[in-house]
Amino acid sequence: MSAASTLATRAKHALQNRLAQRYHLRGEIDHMDAVGDPTAVARALATREFPWGITQALSFALFRTYAVPSIGDLLYKTGQFTESTQKRYDDTVLLLDAPIEHGVDSPAGRAGIRRINQMHGMYDIPNDDFRYVLATFVVCPVEWVNAYEWRSLTNHEILGLTNYYRRLGQVMGIEDIPETYDDFKKFYDEYETAHFAFSPDSLAVADATLDLLGTFMPYKLLPRAVVRRMSFALMDDRLLDAFGYPKPTAVERVLVRGGLKARGLAIRFFAPPRTEPLFGRQTKQVRSYPKGFRIDDLGTFAPGCPVSHDTVPGVGTPRAANS
Repeated sequence: MSAASTLATRAKHALQNRLAQRYHLRGEIDHMDAVGDPTAVARALATREFPWGITQALSFALFRTYAVPSIGDLLYKTGQFTESTQKRYDDTVLLLDAPIEHGVDSPAGRAGIRRINQMHGMYDIPNDDFRYVLATFVVCPVEWVNAYEWRSLTNHEILGLTNYYRRLGQVMGIEDIPETYDDFKKFYDEYETAHFAFSPDSLAVADATLDLLGTFMPYKLLPRAVVRRMSFALMDDRLLDAFGYPKPTAVERVLVRGGLKARGLAIRFFAPPRTEPLFGRQTKQVRSYPKGFRIDDLGTFAPGCPVSHDTVPGVGTPRAANS
C-alpha cells in the first residue's frame, strides 16, 4: 500500500471516529423520555448539543414577538427594553435558565417561573399573546437548528422540546396550549399573519435589541450598520415588513445564511463534542451580575418593596454564580 493511500485511510478513519463522537449524544437523547421527562431532552439540546444555536434562536424568538404591537408597545411603555436593555436580556436568560437547569417543577425552576408570572401579572396581557410567545419558543429553535446547525433535529427531539415548553406554559398558567409541534407551527403562522403590524414603539424596542447585539462578540468588531444588515438578512419578509426594515439583497442573504451553514459544517467535521453543559448564566453575554444573583431579585417589580417575601422556603434562595 502506498504512503498516499495509507494517509487517506488514516484520515478517513479519523473522520469516522470524529463523526461517531459527534453523534454520540444524539444516541443518548434518543433513549430519553420525551414525554415523561422532556426537560432532560431540552437540557441536553440547549446546553450540550446546540448551546449557541438555541440561544440565538430563543433570542430571535423574543425579537419576533416585538412585531406584535400589543406586545412590542407594552414592552416599550415599561421603558426596560429601551433604557435597560442589557439587564432585561440578562434577566430573561437567567429566569428561563432556571427551569432548564433544575427542572420546571424543581424549587429553583418554580422560582424562576414565579418571577416571570409576577412581572406579567402587573399588566393585562391576553392569553393569545402568551400562547404566541410560547409558540415562538417551540418553533424558532427547531427552524434555526434545522437551517444552520451541524445536524438537524430528530422527531424525538422535537417532541421533547415541544413537551418541555408545553409544561412550562402549563406552570405559567397559559390556557389552550397547542398539543403538538405542528399545532404550534400552525398557530404561530396564523397569529403572525393576523397580528404583525408596524408600530413606532415596537420598532424602538427592536432597534434597542439590535444595538445590544452589536455589543456582543464578534459583532462588536463590526460597524453597527453591518451588524444591522446581517440581522436583516436572517429575517423573513413578514418580520421585515412589520418593522419597516429594508429588504436585504440576495447576496446578503446568501453570505449571512451561508456563513452560518458553513459554521455548522465546520463543527460537524472538526469540533469535538461538548462534554459539559453550558448554561445561560455561564455565557459572556450575561453581564449584569458579576457577583452572582438571586432568582427572586431578577426582573422588574411593582411600586413598593422590590423583593418578594412570599417565597416558599428554599425556593430561589441559593445565590447562583455567573461563571
